[in-house]
Amino acid sequence: MEEKTPVSGAVDPSTTKEQRRLSNTRYLKLNRLPTLQEVLDRRTRPPLDLFCFYIFLQRESAEDALDFWLDVQQHENLCKAYFKDLRRSGRPIQEDWPEFATYARTNGSHFSPLLSLPSQPNSPVLDSNFPSPRQGDAFEQTRSPSLGCGGRERRDTESHGPPVTFSPTPSQGEFTGQPQQKDRPSMTPSGRMSMRGRWAERKSKAPTVIARDRAIEKSALVEGAERIYLRYLLPGAEREIYLPPSLRINNFPISDSREASPLIPDLFHAQKVYIFKALEQDAFPRFLRAKAFGNLTPLGSFVRLVAGMLCLWGGFVLAFSLIFLDYKPKLTRLWTILPFIFATNLLLSSYYSLSPLLALFNQSETTPFRLIRVKELYVKKLITIRALWIELVCILITAILVVIFTVVPGHRL
Repeated sequence: MEEKTPVSGAVDPSTTKEQRRLSNTRYLKLNRLPTLQEVLDRRTRPPLDLFCFYIFLQRESAEDALDFWLDVQQHENLCKAYFKDLRRSGRPIQEDWPEFATYARTNGSHFSPLLSLPSQPNSPVLDSNFPSPRQGDAFEQTRSPSLGCGGRERRDTESHGPPVTFSPTPSQGEFTGQPQQKDRPSMTPSGRMSMRGRWAERKSKAPTVIARDRAIEKSALVEGAERIYLRYLLPGAEREIYLPPSLRINNFPISDSREASPLIPDLFHAQKVYIFKALEQDAFPRFLRAKAFGNLTPLGSFVRLVAGMLCLWGGFVLAFSLIFLDYKPKLTRLWTILPFIFATNLLLSSYYSLSPLLALFNQSETTPFRLIRVKELYVKKLITIRALWIELVCILITAILVVIFTVVPGHRL
């Protein structure tokens, strides 16, 4: 039997459809700079990938904001997995989690597309990119978010009134999802310590890997939400992030019954939107300017500035020495081209935060003197054009300096 030769470009039948789809669409081929959402979705390549963005924020002490966004995203993905598992099992949400079904019908939820809830005439449906209707007024007050103080906690000096706790306004027979006032721990320092101790005893910790050998349970959602609250939102937490008073959560929602609070799935959505807007308007544009138009860190630029000043000083010393010693022939002064070309390269590299030498080898600094290969084609194009411009300016300035110090008449002192 004649053996068939596989056709070039044929798809391996052993690979699944999902694997082929991811292999074709994991990275975007852009002829523009990416958006923040594309970076957070891990669809860009160095130096505009999520790793480089995290390193950039870490340098500005603002990485807690990104950590919070990623942890909330993981929490919401866990909630989506729970609702999808529930739908596959054929159990309605009204039977498995009646409190959340009531809450979602009354207040709306951005998980509503995954649920089979009977629609009500005035029931709002939340978009995944906007806060809940009850938090809408709070979000309108913070249209221009800022990370502030490097993204860490910053207290407002103005009087905004007491921070609010996100909970639906209880109506008759409605599940509130909040404990009674007498059960809420106080926000005094001792109260905070007792709150931490109470949750520490429960050892709530969100799993880093979601076990898919069984369906997601509601307890996993509660544990993940508790971990996020204790790490980022509890007043006085180690990694507390800045939020405006209208978006702060002073108490973690605890159900009066043994069931999980219906606020858990949408608990951090408004805060996540605020952090996204803050990153998009403040840190992300500076990240693009630093990594798409340059390849040096601030320390790398400073080192080149110092080295460039030393080379420039050495060039002037050499040029004036050749003039006042009246070396013959005058072409000997052309040796000044070496310190001047090094000086102009280093000084312009420091000014533009772009090293033409690193651009030649498609390298970019992530941390001082640690390099990563530039794989984003559009960024490579931008950096190459800017590097050529820097080299042309260097050659022009060097030529002017060399001509001046060459034609000046010598005079031996």
